[in-house]
Amino acid sequence: MKRNLWSKDELILAFNLYLKLPFGKMHRSNSDIIKLAELLGRTPSSIAMRLVNFASIDPYHQERGVSGLSGGLKQCQPIWDEFNNNREELIFESENILAEYENQSIENKYSDILKDMNLKGEEKVREVKTRVNQSVFRQIILNVYSTKCAISRIDIPELLNASHIIPWSKNEKERLNPSNGICLSKLYDAAFDKGLIGIKTDFTIILSPKLMNHKNADYFEKHFGCLESFKIKLPERFPPKKEFLEYHLDTIFQS
Repeated sequence: MKRNLWSKDELILAFNLYLKLPFGKMHRSNSDIIKLAELLGRTPSSIAMRLVNFASIDPYHQERGVSGLSGGLKQCQPIWDEFNNNREELIFESENILAEYENQSIENKYSDILKDMNLKGEEKVREVKTRVNQSVFRQIILNVYSTKCAISRIDIPELLNASHIIPWSKNEKERLNPSNGICLSKLYDAAFDKGLIGIKTDFTIILSPKLMNHKNADYFEKHFGCLESFKIKLPERFPPKKEFLEYHLDTIFQS
């Protein structure tokens, strides 16, 4: 029996799921894999195999000496390269393709984050793209951190943010790079965003002198004092890039 070749759209959808799933859950019994298999008319095993193909070319796994299935390398490598070269376009394209397979529009699929928009024309197109991409970025970051704050280990999604190391507005090329994100509780996200805490390249926390001015406050030791030299919990994939942490320390951290 001749096997059906994978189309580019199918590969993009498999990659979309690869970004969102923890590495340990890329197996045929996973409900998200089963759902995508049904949409594509393929078996869960074939979807799981494609995800492991992407794992085989993931630099993080290569550095760890973990090898996936390399049989689909020639098909998967161009998608990975496209993601590295233009994440904004590929992520948004993947969500558009997924919406089409689900027989809905991208606006309907993301109605909860688009409902307050009153824009039209090109402004609306740009804003839809931005919001959808930010939502996917959040999904990726929360998943690779197992939906837990890298500092406090709080695991309530409503209390978690996908924090950018280099702010969204400062680097268009890297703003959707998963290694430019850290899952933090809303408190630590705000402290990191304002430069009151920083993360050194050994992944330990440093407190800003401005924050240290509050060391006599009742809340300080409970929420901040205990963090000095504390090492954040790293994700299973896409750890914070050290160059991005250095940027944050040099330009945002209040030294």
